[in-house]
Amino acid sequence: MSSSFITALDIGTTSIKVAVAENIRGRAVLRFVHREESRGVRKGAIADVTEASHVISRVLGEVRKVAKPALKNVYLSIGTPHAKVQNSRGIVAVSRADMEIYPDDVDRAIKASQAVNLLPNRTIIHNVTREFIVDGVGDIPDPLGLSGSRLEVVSFVIDAFTPHVKNLMRVVELAGGRISGLVWAPLVASRASLSRAQKELGTLLIDIGSGTTGMTVYEENKLLSLAKFPVGSSNVSNDLAVGLRVPVDAAEELKLGYGYALAREVSSKDIIELRKFAPEVKGTTSRRYVSEIIESRMAEILEFVGEELKAIGKAGKLPGGVVLVGGGAKLPGLTELVKQELRLSSKIGATVGFTPGNGEFSGYLEDPEFATVLGLVLWGAEEGEWESAHPLQNFKFELKTVKELFKYFLP
Repeated sequence: MSSSFITALDIGTTSIKVAVAENIRGRAVLRFVHREESRGVRKGAIADVTEASHVISRVLGEVRKVAKPALKNVYLSIGTPHAKVQNSRGIVAVSRADMEIYPDDVDRAIKASQAVNLLPNRTIIHNVTREFIVDGVGDIPDPLGLSGSRLEVVSFVIDAFTPHVKNLMRVVELAGGRISGLVWAPLVASRASLSRAQKELGTLLIDIGSGTTGMTVYEENKLLSLAKFPVGSSNVSNDLAVGLRVPVDAAEELKLGYGYALAREVSSKDIIELRKFAPEVKGTTSRRYVSEIIESRMAEILEFVGEELKAIGKAGKLPGGVVLVGGGAKLPGLTELVKQELRLSSKIGATVGFTPGNGEFSGYLEDPEFATVLGLVLWGAEEGEWESAHPLQNFKFELKTVKELFKYFLP
């Protein structure tokens, strides 16, 4: 959909983020970035439509003040961990006598790769084309114009729980937004924070949200793996609340103020007065003990990531290391813990791909918490064929339009 404005909406467990960009001579120029506390959302899925709708209405009301047309072009992230990823392969015979491959041959191969077994109440949201194979020769990014008798495509097919998708669409539409695209959150986080060089070299991106953690792995500019896990930084706060017998909001404040992800780096002599965070709570605790609780939970999250790396044979074998984004990436000491647990270099990510001139929003570009919503802006620019958009390289994304998604909701 071509438009002068893009609205990107990231509906998370604890916060909702929105960004608006305008097409200025083919460049995506940020006009508005906003964050608001979330309601009615649990682990990236809408748990209470009414409560979530009220918050979304306020957020889109702010967008309306900036640019009313932006409400007609909304890109929405899907953050539920209940999405599933299947490897798929489509095979077709090249249709022309001269054996030259044309766009209709490519389309048929991609559609053939979507013929996967789906459980009831599931919706395909992406078909990520990883590579093409022509007469047994693989690793072909674009087969158009080549000659061959058989064309194959290797894909990731991503499907989600239909009620989760339907509820996300519903709360946005009730608030007056018109959805142009639905994108799985791990894909847009990597779109925002990984450069082509990193994708070529071999890099893991970990997006640590409040209720979920996502990951993507790229090598030779191809997507090797993507996954989403139902644990996040809020689990750390919950563990602290239980372990220290303090309210969750006090535990969150304590985590951010005194927490460290690698306990051995913290002195056991550093004492914390709990009443500073919860006046009704007596006693003290050591900063080392707080860090031990944090490290235990974060190590568990990284264990999920490590198992996925083992499954694809890339454990400890990614020269580009790890890029951390999401609100959980701000936890002090996390890069050191990642190096210890995954045996890879590690750093905090920032948003790349915006042209200079967005100085007013430079703080958001450098903040890993805004990687997903800003990645949605870049994604929408590509979908809208803005000249500034960086073309997708070595694989294609087939994104479900709203009309296509509606067929899953009809009886």
